[in-house]
Amino acid sequence: MNYPIGEYYCKLDAKGRLLLPSGFKEQLGEELEAGFVLRPGLFETCLDVYGMDDWRKLQDKLGKLNPFKKENLMMMRRINGGARLVKMDGSGRLQIPKDLVDKCAMVKEVVITSLPDRMQIWAKEKMDESNAQMTDAEFSQLLEDRLGNIDFE
Repeated sequence: MNYPIGEYYCKLDAKGRLLLPSGFKEQLGEELEAGFVLRPGLFETCLDVYGMDDWRKLQDKLGKLNPFKKENLMMMRRINGGARLVKMDGSGRLQIPKDLVDKCAMVKEVVITSLPDRMQIWAKEKMDESNAQMTDAEFSQLLEDRLGNIDFE
């Protein structure tokens, strides 16, 4: 799936409904009809949002693990724990289940951002906190260390 480019600032209403911006919906096109899988973030206080094809790819990878190893089974449970299928309603909103809203401390202002294999939905305050954990100088060094020796041709 091709996830939308950029960050999108949205409002979450009191019932946990997220009205998606028109530019966001335009980029997703027909993918909106299939729905999404929401899951609590594994490393941070956010929601991971997978298109159905990418969720199936993740499940295929997990399915290759030996289920008779306790660590594998525990990992599969943690990755799939809290996952929910959500679809757009007739008004172009995603209903985020209350337990996921609470777990991710979402009140009103949220940010949707894209990664190569999924999107994330953040409470704006939590995203700001996460971004502040790395200075610009540290980020610059990380880019150089991880991507500086790659030949992009």
